[in-house]
Parts: sequence; structure tokens; C-alpha cells
Amino acid sequence: MTEHDSPLGALREVPFMGVIFVVHEASKRGFYNGHPDWCNLGQGQPEVGEMAGAPPRISSVEIRPEDHAYGPLGGTDAMRGTVAAHYNRIFRKGKRSQVTAANVCVAQGGRLALTRVMAALGSVNVGYQLPDYTAYEDMFNLHLSRLHPIPVRTREEDGFLLTPARYEQEVEEKGLGAFVVSNPCNPTGNVISGKALAEIIEISRRHRVTLILDEFYSHFIYTKDGKPGAGPVSGAEFIEDFERDPILLIDGLTKSFRYPGWRMGWVIGPSAMMESLARTASSIDGGPSRISQRAAMAALEPRRADQETRALREVFAKKRNLLVERLTKMGITFAAKPTSTFYGWACLKNLPAPLNDAMTFFWRALEHKVMTVPGEFFDVNPGKRRRAESPYRQWMRFSFGPPMENLAMGLDRLEAMVQGARSGKPSASRPKTKKQRATRASR
Repeated sequence: MTEHDSPLGALREVPFMGVIFVVHEASKRGFYNGHPDWCNLGQGQPEVGEMAGAPPRISSVEIRPEDHAYGPLGGTDAMRGTVAAHYNRIFRKGKRSQVTAANVCVAQGGRLALTRVMAALGSVNVGYQLPDYTAYEDMFNLHLSRLHPIPVRTREEDGFLLTPARYEQEVEEKGLGAFVVSNPCNPTGNVISGKALAEIIEISRRHRVTLILDEFYSHFIYTKDGKPGAGPVSGAEFIEDFERDPILLIDGLTKSFRYPGWRMGWVIGPSAMMESLARTASSIDGGPSRISQRAAMAALEPRRADQETRALREVFAKKRNLLVERLTKMGITFAAKPTSTFYGWACLKNLPAPLNDAMTFFWRALEHKVMTVPGEFFDVNPGKRRRAESPYRQWMRFSFGPPMENLAMGLDRLEAMVQGARSGKPSASRPKTKKQRATRASR
């Protein structure tokens, strides 16, 4: 088949992101969302049903006559004001600079908010940490003619945590004009907080680096010994002046409020930056749904919001502890146990071959109807300019997003798979089709 006969026509081949690739392969084997006999430990969303201690799920929203028309590109005044009040209540009590509606730009989901930010950046060197969220790669790819992405590989001995000293060194040596980082971090489950986060924001302020903090897991916070954290983590706590500090905070309802299907996110930062982001929406998406914004305002009502986020820390801390305990028992190790998100970033090097290779582990686990995400998918590599083999071939992201019962079933199956490999019992072979080998080679 020639390129002229390709069913894609003039379209480019768009690669799957890590989680989408995992779901695609599982679907070939019978998986669908809600399948009772599948365990999605690659899941990128939290459980979305009723949860112990949480308020009842919001199940209806009023549709008003004005909702049938386009809304403002940056969100309705009411929604922007609600988000501003939410941040002031949690992070800005007694502080001079307060978040206003002008400091908020609403988008139909977090990835869309990030897409607007990438489109609004000028011709600059943009730093990003490794490993990090898979979607950043294709977002960068769309703007390689203008942006120069520069990776900063975090170190295992630091628990894959970006330190202030390392951040400042990279800013100075690489001449960075912007830096994007998920914090709390997907996939590592670590979080920059307290003094370290304050220092990174101060470094950004001093060097005038636009720091893009992707804070979608801001309320999933745990202590080092696995207890629920006291509250959320956000750069909002350490900003001196919301009109002058070059900091963008991105969050939404997808993770911490467990409404991923609503596609509701926002960006907070200087009002001039918010105006630029709204302008990018005129050509990218046309602005967020008025209906979703009205539902989001109900989710952010203070008493409901606090009850929801307290409950999720209680419930997810228990699931975090189960995941850490069971994986450790299998011989899977952590550079640092997760203190945020609902992911465990763990190393397979102590497992018997061939399960000590993450892609092999992934294929074998699929045969047991368990989904996981190999670590190399988080080796963000815009333009595939780095040719060396990924250093994360023995790392895996395990999700404790599913309900407890399903999580436990998945861990039981993985434990049986590992025990079988140790005892020498035959196990399902890794599929070796040309397409699967090519997929791995391309990543």
C-alpha cells in the first residue's frame, strides 16, 4: 500500500498515550469499563461511584435558556468567581493578594487547559521533568517549531522528586523561560510541598520563569507512613502577588472531586495570562459548557467540597497502603512510597525474568485480566529526539484508583502470576505480533 492509498489520507499517525494504549490492548481481549472480571490497575481516573464518608454524587443539573448559547471563552463570571473563592478559602486566608475572577480561566477539562497553555507560550526553552504525564509529549509535538522542550531527568536517589537546587541549576544553565511539571506527580506519586515548593516558586519569581504547575491530584495527599494527609497541596499557598508572579496553577474536578466525565478544569494566574489563554480558546475549543460550569459550582460548595476531599484521603490512603504492602511482598520495590495521587511507581528488577521487564510484565498481566502501565510510556520524548533506550524499562505505574475490592482482586492475580514465575510453572507468553514489537520500538 502506498501513502496515497493509506486510509489516513493526509492525516498523521497519532500514537496512543500510555493509558489509552493499555485500554486499547485490553479491549481486544474483552475489557470494557465496568467489566466485573477485569482489574484496571492502569486506571487514570479515581473510582467515581458512591464512596464512604463522601457526599452523595451530584446526579442532576438545571439547564437554563442561556445554556443553549455560546458562553464566555474563559468561563462564566459565576464559575470563575467560585473557583477564586475556593482557593482563597483554602490557601489565602489573611494574605494580601487574593485570587479574583480575573485570575481564573475555565476550560473543558485539564488536557484542554494544558493545550491552551502550550499554544499560548512564546518561542522559549521549556523545561519538564522526567518521568511525567504522558500527554505532555504530544502537546509539545504540536509546537516544536516554536518551543524547545528540555528534559530534566529526576533521580532515583531523590525518590524521582525535583529538588529546588536542581530546578534552579537547570533554569540557569539551560536558559529556561518556562517549566511544566505535574505536582502531585503522575506517575511517581510524589509531591513537592512546604518549603521545597515555596523555594521553587521563589526561584521562578526571581528568574521570571513561567512555572506551569499541573495540580490535578492536589487533594490526594498522604503522610509517609500512609495516613490521610491534613489537606491539599498547591502553589497557591506560596504566591506573593497573583498579578505579578509568573505562576500558572492548573486543576479541576477530574481527580480530586471524582467527576472526570464532566471535563471541567481551570487555570489560575495573572489576569494578562488568563486573557491570552482565553484568546487561544477562540481557535482551539470555543469555550467551556455553561451546563458543566453550573454543575461544577455545586461541587465546589464549601461544605460539600471539604467532605468530598476529606473522604477521598481516608479511602485512598487505605488503598495506597494495600497496594504498597502487596507489591512489596511480591518483591516489587519503591524508590519512595507514594505520598500523593493514586499511583505507585515501582521497580520490577527483583522479579524473576522475564517479569523484570515492564513490557513483558504488562503483556503477561493482560492474560490474567489485569491492566498496568509500563514506565517507559512516561519517558516524555517530544519528536523522539532522544534515541537511547528508556531508563524506565523496569519501572511500572500501578493505579489504586479502582474500588478496594477490584484493587484487591487485581493484586491477588499479580501475586499468583509472580509466584508462578518463581516456581517455574508455565505462564502465558508475551504476545509477539509484528505490531506489538513495532509499538514497543517506537516508544
